[in-house]
Amino acid sequence: MHNGESETRMPQFPQTNNPMRVPQRFPSQFSMQTPGVVGGKPGQDPLGVQSKQLMQGPMVKLTWTFPSLPEEPLQPEIPFELRNPLSPNSVGAQCGENSVYVEVMEDFFGTGQLLMASGFALGGCGPTGQDNNARVLLFESELHGCGSMLTVTEGELVYTFSLVYTPQQFSNGVPIVRSSGAVVRIECHYPRMHNVSSNVLVPTWVPYAASKVAEERLDFSLKLMTEEWQFERPSNQYFLGDIVNIEATVKTYNHVPLRVFVDRCVATVSPDVNSAPRYSFIENNGCLVDAKFTSSSSRYLPRTQIDKLQFHLEAFRFQQANSGLVYITCILKAVPVTTPTNSEQKACSFSPTGRWVSVDESDQVCGCCDSTCSSSSASDQVLGDLRWKQASVGPLNVKDFGYGL
Repeated sequence: MHNGESETRMPQFPQTNNPMRVPQRFPSQFSMQTPGVVGGKPGQDPLGVQSKQLMQGPMVKLTWTFPSLPEEPLQPEIPFELRNPLSPNSVGAQCGENSVYVEVMEDFFGTGQLLMASGFALGGCGPTGQDNNARVLLFESELHGCGSMLTVTEGELVYTFSLVYTPQQFSNGVPIVRSSGAVVRIECHYPRMHNVSSNVLVPTWVPYAASKVAEERLDFSLKLMTEEWQFERPSNQYFLGDIVNIEATVKTYNHVPLRVFVDRCVATVSPDVNSAPRYSFIENNGCLVDAKFTSSSSRYLPRTQIDKLQFHLEAFRFQQANSGLVYITCILKAVPVTTPTNSEQKACSFSPTGRWVSVDESDQVCGCCDSTCSSSSASDQVLGDLRWKQASVGPLNVKDFGYGL
């Protein structure tokens, strides 16, 4: 006290710049009390300042951790090669004297997806027919029809058609397509006729014989075919033991229906049919002797059309020829369907049972296949005759297994 006045002094707290240090562990007999709590009940802090609550008991190092994510198993390396789209070879065309005939597979892109016929047009013309069994659309047009374009060159007349596929929209307004548009150009080439004489042309009567020849013109063909027999095979590559599909046809124009036969066939290592070595596998006016000579599976197939004759030939190579090339030359002939099959017009296969059978269900005409069927032969006929034709395919490139392509 001073001057008779009493003075109250606030308790003084020592000043320090060091923060409060909390011991790492407290003896178990001591406990921490929360300031501002009296008798276990909340109370007022005498200093008016709220203090932090301290954890009771010893502090133990945490052992809990965040769970680790499961590891995905490593995928083994899988051999994979991205396949590039391949041309499906789904369009076939045949040019006639005055018209073009086109076949289009409904599996146009070779994906197994059949496309709608309404999506196809040949120069603006729709299909003229449809083969539901073969899943093929048919188009036929005059050379000057269906938007064809004529190009005249020095030696040819070229008629060009455009086969167009337009993707069809799905019903119910689904805004997607699963195919792309495509345009296939089809060309028909015809040789031009030139008049090199300087003399004035004098109109004359057209000889009846010339008119008759034009009217009865026949188109023979010999082709390598795909496994389904729908189209001409785009490759001549084969391996030993492969089955070679060969088709002989005759197309008629203003002619009575004809049945086609293969009179004889010979295989050579060069285009010269008389070169050596050579192998005659159809002879004696239509006897397919390869199966008899080599126990192969070569045979004629049952006819599907009278103007077609199809046969299997098991692929082979010549022993002394390293190239593996095989040329096949055949003599084709056609007779009216009203002509009954006989020893000179027949198609006979040697069956596994050791007997000869005919594709035209007349096995009796095959009885001469083991001897001589005719005193005449195709060589005695004039090859320019309307009903005879020499045709060739190849060269076939036949490789052993394991050879590179």
